[in-house]
Amino acid sequence: MPTDRRPVGVNELASVTVTFNPDLALLERQLLALRDVGRIIVVDNASTPAARDAVRELVGRVERVELIENDDNIGLAAALNVGIGRARSMETPCRAVLLLDQDSAFPVEAPAGLVDALNQVQAMTGTLCCVGPVLLDPGTGLAHGFHYIEHAWRWSRAYPGPDAAPFPLANLNGSGTTMMLELVDRIGDLDGAMFIDHVDTEWSFRVTSHAYRLFGIPWLSFDHRMGERGRRIWLFGWRVWPERSPLRHFYLYRNTVWLLRRGYVPVVWKAWAIVKMMLTALVVMASDSRRSEQLAMIWKGLKTGMSREAK
Repeated sequence: MPTDRRPVGVNELASVTVTFNPDLALLERQLLALRDVGRIIVVDNASTPAARDAVRELVGRVERVELIENDDNIGLAAALNVGIGRARSMETPCRAVLLLDQDSAFPVEAPAGLVDALNQVQAMTGTLCCVGPVLLDPGTGLAHGFHYIEHAWRWSRAYPGPDAAPFPLANLNGSGTTMMLELVDRIGDLDGAMFIDHVDTEWSFRVTSHAYRLFGIPWLSFDHRMGERGRRIWLFGWRVWPERSPLRHFYLYRNTVWLLRRGYVPVVWKAWAIVKMMLTALVVMASDSRRSEQLAMIWKGLKTGMSREAK
């Protein structure tokens, strides 16, 4: 159980958004939707001078927003850790944190809804939990779904309706993750070495390896972009396929190999991840005009992941 068993209030919640050359209209929409949270923290990861100036101007127009400017792009995971550290060190520290990508959009009621859901599942399970919303691809309108392990051997994806109960998960997508800061105190920061891609996957498996819980909240949803854009494909049903840059594929493959080498990662995910890597390479070869650069970066990611010792 949490040490402090009082329900968390939305005024005790800090949001942490990491920016890197953001879409200013989307970012403004997000910050305005956070008006009920206790503190809004934006961590800029060395955007271009013009983009950083625009972020500063935007932050100056929105109440209760604190901007932290990194001198270098330290990656999504490490920048989130900076924001979490700031939430913990405030004169009146927050008790919970909401992690956000810069391009996620949601109604103003969503942060309070996530806090209520967190209180609900922690009271139900008697342990610390993470909760997150349904993520919708704005280009296709399709949900990314919730990952869970079925019958102990199958990595599956579920699409519960908005009237469903909190859904137990094996892996929680990063943007929208809401949790007590006490959970971070107990199991440590996000893995900064991951930089980007599978940051949430590693965190999810570390949470569950310590016997804490993850839940998807079907009645709350965020618009969220994965990769450069989402493509609608048929794969035993319509699915969202994220299109990623060659550099993102480097991190995706490197980090997947790292996770394959870690003992706390479920074997069923490892089997699924190997298949997914092969499928991704085939899709890139068949449909991406940058296929030569993509395959070069995929190979580099594989080699880098295999050459470094797993943690």
